[in-house]
Amino acid sequence: MASKQLKIFTREEVAKHNKQDDLWIIIDAKVYDLTRFVGMHPGGIAALTDEEVAGQDATDQFFALHRFEILLKPQYQRLIIGNIEGEEAALHPPNIGDISKVPYAEPTWLTEGYYSPYYTENHRELQRAVRRFTDEYLVPDALAREEDGKRPDQKVLDKMAELELHAMRLGPGKHLQGRTLMGGIVKPEEFNYFHELVVMQEMVRCGARGYGDGLLGGKPRAERSRGPGGSDVMGLQTTAVKSEDGKEWIINGSKKWITNGTFADYFTVGCKTEDGFTVILVERGPAFITFDNARAPVGNTLGEEGGGIFVMLSNFNHERWVMCCASARAQRGIVEECLKWTSQRKAFGKPLNSLATVRAKLAAMIQRAESVQNWLESITYQMCNMSYKQQASKLAGQIALLKSYSTSCAQETARDAVQLFGGRGITKTGMGRLIEHYHRTIPFDALLGGAEDVLSDLGTSYMM
Repeated sequence: MASKQLKIFTREEVAKHNKQDDLWIIIDAKVYDLTRFVGMHPGGIAALTDEEVAGQDATDQFFALHRFEILLKPQYQRLIIGNIEGEEAALHPPNIGDISKVPYAEPTWLTEGYYSPYYTENHRELQRAVRRFTDEYLVPDALAREEDGKRPDQKVLDKMAELELHAMRLGPGKHLQGRTLMGGIVKPEEFNYFHELVVMQEMVRCGARGYGDGLLGGKPRAERSRGPGGSDVMGLQTTAVKSEDGKEWIINGSKKWITNGTFADYFTVGCKTEDGFTVILVERGPAFITFDNARAPVGNTLGEEGGGIFVMLSNFNHERWVMCCASARAQRGIVEECLKWTSQRKAFGKPLNSLATVRAKLAAMIQRAESVQNWLESITYQMCNMSYKQQASKLAGQIALLKSYSTSCAQETARDAVQLFGGRGITKTGMGRLIEHYHRTIPFDALLGGAEDVLSDLGTSYMM
């Protein structure tokens, strides 16, 4: 539309074009010529030739059914022929990297006029950079992959590697030494858990649950060959014995649920060994998730032989904390969708948010999102000031409780969001597509890192 010369029309002029073979409408002060499109409208001809739509301002009718992003598609941009005299569009597409203007759509520290003791200007610089990256690379790829079901585009993964996002998602540590993080924004020695929290929460904004796991969020456990064993680490039944020459591990067992297992190049496998429990790095080979005499060099042993439980447990706290980061941000995204929808959707002649029952649901959503974020930031501050050993002893219970609480809150918010969106909240496309996606996938989050009941019990057991 960049080079198209737009004309100026009055509302009276537009009103004259109200027939099927000469049909104009107004949406947000822009004039659309739908004459050639009317026969292709998914809602049928009658929806556009209605006397309240044809030749009229159809802004309310349009936004009762469609997301703003629909208007940005090239095929619909070409339908614009002019603007209404003396009027300007009230709605504008967000620019790449913009902070949302919707109340509670952003964490408090990103909201203008608010303060936080946790975040420095360096965290804000990183946030701006990762948001631009997410908007420019992840969001379009996520939308495409949700359509075709394929793995993330390798170009996106390569760009993440170039910016060292994969390394940053592993948290602070020696592995960052010598790396240029996000083009040099953060020095490796200054990178802390709040930097990682920023990275995680910005990337979650792409709003595609499966895609997020596809960005190399692998799950490093081999579970029992029969039934779920995600919360029972010591119950794992995969075994490993050494070959006669002592140079290789021979591994037998299976893993039913493994994130990215369909295309992973390596598997981090917990195995029962003669000395107890050992973690081994296994390269993809003839065995495909089921290990039938699969072999791995002894040099691939992670940690000490027989000391695998400490390797696994050291990962649990960080893994669950990462899930809390994602859960907190995803809930906020749903809050934003619901706030926007209830302000534009009209029922009985009034916006939905004029109803006290609707506002009560919105209030509960906001309360849950804010409480999860604030508890998360409190724990993150402790992580920044504790050694890894101290974190394991002092924070395991709190992180377990937060993980259980955050996904429980998320499921309540998902249910409430569907109630606010009605049928659109269970429809994969259109106005409620993000709500449907969230409601459909949120039970998965409630199981990751241990089921909610197990984690709640774990959290309280640390008090005994």
